[in-house]
Amino acid sequence: HYRFHEFHSPALEDADFDNKPMVLLVGQYSTGKTTFIRYLLEQDFPGMRIGPEPTTDSFIAVMHGQVEGIVPGNALVVDPKKPFRKLNAFGNAFLNRFVCAQLPN
Repeated sequence: HYRFHEFHSPALEDADFDNKPMVLLVGQYSTGKTTFIRYLLEQDFPGMRIGPEPTTDSFIAVMHGQVEGIVPGNALVVDPKKPFRKLNAFGNAFLNRFVCAQLPN
């Protein structure tokens, strides 16, 4: 009624309500973010890299999927069933470094 989504933030979509809550892990390199996720999943996930030097050059969303694999960010922002459509505003530089690791876990 007040058109709040036109001047402040995008309107919420069905995917924002239908998907499960998300947890964001943020921290310096080599602090155990990937190790923590591996511990919770009890397995490795697609796209993970662990090394002695900074290996973080991307953002990875880990989600449940029927088939194990990686979905690129450009495909995620156009999928109406995923809650990532609003990330399109960050442009191709971000989307090229954003992926979704899906696995049946």
